[in-house]
Amino acid sequence: MNRILFVNTFLLTFFVMSVAFAQVTERTRPVEWNSLVFGGRFMDRFLPMPTNGPLTSDTWGAANVKPRYIDNGIEDNKWSYWGGNAILGDDGKYHLFVCRWREDSPNGHNEWRNSIVVHAVAEDSFGPYKVIETIGPGHNPEAFRLQDGRYVIYVINGYYISKGLASPWEYSKFEFDPRDRKIIEGLSNLSFAQREDGSYLMVCRGGGIWFSKTGISPYNQVTDERVYPPVDGRFEDPVVWRTDIQYHMIVNDWLGRIAWYLRSKDGIHWKVDPGEAYQPGIARYEDGTVVDWFKYERIKVLQDKLGRATQTHFAVIDTLKKQDKASDTHSSKHIIIPLTVGRKISILDKKKIDENTKSIRVKILAEAGFDPFADMDTNSLRFGASEEVNFGRGCKVQKTEKSGKDMIVIFDGKGNGFAEDNFAGKLLGKTNDGKLLFGYARLPWVNYMEPALSARLPEVKVNGDSNIEIEVQNFGQVPSLQSDIKIEYQQNGQFEKLASAIVPVLNPFEKTTIKMKGELPFPKEQEIKVTIYPKGQEPVLLHGIMDF
Repeated sequence: MNRILFVNTFLLTFFVMSVAFAQVTERTRPVEWNSLVFGGRFMDRFLPMPTNGPLTSDTWGAANVKPRYIDNGIEDNKWSYWGGNAILGDDGKYHLFVCRWREDSPNGHNEWRNSIVVHAVAEDSFGPYKVIETIGPGHNPEAFRLQDGRYVIYVINGYYISKGLASPWEYSKFEFDPRDRKIIEGLSNLSFAQREDGSYLMVCRGGGIWFSKTGISPYNQVTDERVYPPVDGRFEDPVVWRTDIQYHMIVNDWLGRIAWYLRSKDGIHWKVDPGEAYQPGIARYEDGTVVDWFKYERIKVLQDKLGRATQTHFAVIDTLKKQDKASDTHSSKHIIIPLTVGRKISILDKKKIDENTKSIRVKILAEAGFDPFADMDTNSLRFGASEEVNFGRGCKVQKTEKSGKDMIVIFDGKGNGFAEDNFAGKLLGKTNDGKLLFGYARLPWVNYMEPALSARLPEVKVNGDSNIEIEVQNFGQVPSLQSDIKIEYQQNGQFEKLASAIVPVLNPFEKTTIKMKGELPFPKEQEIKVTIYPKGQEPVLLHGIMDF
C-alpha cells in the first residue's frame, strides 16, 4: 500500500470557492458574547492604520472604500492583488509575497485561477510595497523560513524554495501522508508554524493538523477531525502562528463573514476563545477615515522576535467577487492593519494555582516603548483563566512591587478560574490613556513539551507468532515514555478487546512497527478503535476499519 499521497487540490479549491461567491448569511452570536469586556475578543486588538502617503478618491473602488490611503499594503489599477504575507529580511527590509492577476482579464475576479506570485519590498512594514520580481504561478501564498535559513513560499499544490530572498526560486511539491485518516476538505489554504525544535506544524483548510520534521519533508496528519469550533461554519483561510507562550489560530467562516480565534499549548488540542476574531468594519485610519471593505480574507500575521503578532495582512475586495468585472471600478488589494501587542509577563509562583490559592505573583516586564509603572492603569488589571478575565472577572490587584524596571503585581487568588484544560493565564486591563493592555503567561505546572504518539490503522499479517502489525510514531518534540496500546473492535454496539501491546520509547519523529497477536477470526468490515495510553497524557484514539 502506498501511504504517501501526492495531492492536487487546485481544481477542488476552485470549485469550493466558486460555489461560495455571493453567499452571505448573518450568524447569530452566542448570547454570552454580549458580556465580553474590551479585550475579551481578538478583534479588540486591531488598531488604526497609519496614514502613509496621500488620502485620495482618485482610484478604483466603490464609495464604501473611498477616500483611502493607497500606500497601505499594495494596490494599483493594473492588477488585482490577493493574499500573501510579509517577513522581515536580514537586510532590514520587509518582503511581501502576494499573488495577483490582470484587472482587465475577461474573467474578472475569477482570473484568480491564473494568479501569479510576486515579490514586493518596502522599507516600512505597512508599505507602500513595490514589486521587484515575479516568482511564478500560484495562489494563496504563505512565506516562511526553514531552520537551515532557506525560504519557502507555499502556494496551492506546491511551493517555491530559495537559499535567500535574492536567490532564484525553484518550484517543488510537498508530500502529504494522511496516515489512514480522512483528509478534511482537501489540502488547500495551508498555514504553517515553526515549532521550538525547528520542525513544522501545518493546518489545512478543513482544520486537520499535520507535522513535518523539516518543513519540506513529508507532512503527516495526526488528527482525524477538524479542530475548529463545533459550529455549522463554512471554514477557510486558517492562519497559525506560535509565540514563546502558545500556538494561535484564526479561521474564517466565509458564509457568516466572521472569524474565530483559537489557542493551543501543543498545536494538536485547541481551545476556542469567545468573540469575533475579525469581521468587516475593522479598517480605519489614525485620522478617523474609515473604509468599509466588503470582505476580508486570507489573513496572515507579521511576528516579532517573540512570535507575537504585530500586524495582520488581509486580502480585501470592495464588493461581491462576482461583481468584480474586467476593466471596471472594482478590484481587490492587500491591506495591513496593526495590532495591539501582548505584554511580556510571567507567573512567579511555582505551586499549582487552584480555587484555594490565596495570592498570585505576576511579573510584568518592561520593554522598548513600554514602562509598566508609567504606562499601565494598575487598578484596571485582571488576571486568571481567559474564561474569567474575558468577561470582566478574574483576580484583582492587591499590591505591586518593583523589580528593577519590571513590576511585580500580587493578585488576590480568588476567582482565578484555572481548570485542568487551561495552559496559559491571561492579563487584561488598560493603559493610562485607556488603550488595551493584555498578555499571556505559561502556567508553571503545565508540561508544554510532551510526546505526541500517533498510530496508523492495524494491518493483518500472517507471519509466525503475530498476526497484526501496527505502526506508531512520535510527533512530539521530546522522547516518549513506554506506553500501552490496545486494539478493540465493535460488536453488538460495544467495543471488545482484540489485541494489546507495549509501545517502546520513541524519539521525536521516530516510528516503530508493533507486532501483536489477536484472536481469530478477525472482524472484517467492522469498526475498530486503536487507543494509545501515554503516561501523564490523555489517551490518543483512532477509529477506522482494519486493513486485510
